[in-house]
Amino acid sequence: MYVFALYTYKGTEVEPICLGFAAELSSFGYFQRGSVKELLSFTSKTIVQRTQPGQRQTVKQEDYFCHVHVKDSGIAGVAVCDRDYPTIAAFSVVNKAIEEFLQAAGDSWRTAAADNTAALQVLEAALLKYQDPVAADKLTKIQKDLDETKVILHQTIDSVLKRGEKLDTLVDKSADLSLASQMFYKQARKTNSCCKMM
Repeated sequence: MYVFALYTYKGTEVEPICLGFAAELSSFGYFQRGSVKELLSFTSKTIVQRTQPGQRQTVKQEDYFCHVHVKDSGIAGVAVCDRDYPTIAAFSVVNKAIEEFLQAAGDSWRTAAADNTAALQVLEAALLKYQDPVAADKLTKIQKDLDETKVILHQTIDSVLKRGEKLDTLVDKSADLSLASQMFYKQARKTNSCCKMM
């Protein structure tokens, strides 16, 4: 599960204006990173341009998913993730990045006329913070906790079953011991019957 890039755009009718982006491309070869960055920028800008205000959508591009949310106000966020990153968590990352940027910048983004790096600090921090989807989404965290609890329960049930198997073995052995002790008692009685003391 991995977030490769986060973008923030000012959505316009003609062409979206990039307000900043952060990318973590260390998983790509050194000479591939420039091309990958250009492809991600082009893809995210195109998807933002074709997404109506107030809508969210996820678009698959090769092995990557671009999660886009264009708010009614016209500001847009994009998270480019691998296929294993949960969709709910990706949209949560987008929304949190937009909220943090709006808190920091206010309405200054509305006057942007060209691509800039106004959201760079917010996006870089979000990119590092939300690599783990559990940090991005409370539901994912709850699901992870439930999965861990389920594993513990399975381990507990397995240990009880193993202990139950051991108890069954002991009960069988005690039944065998019971028969053997009864035989010993009868044999001892027979042996001792010849030598009675008066």
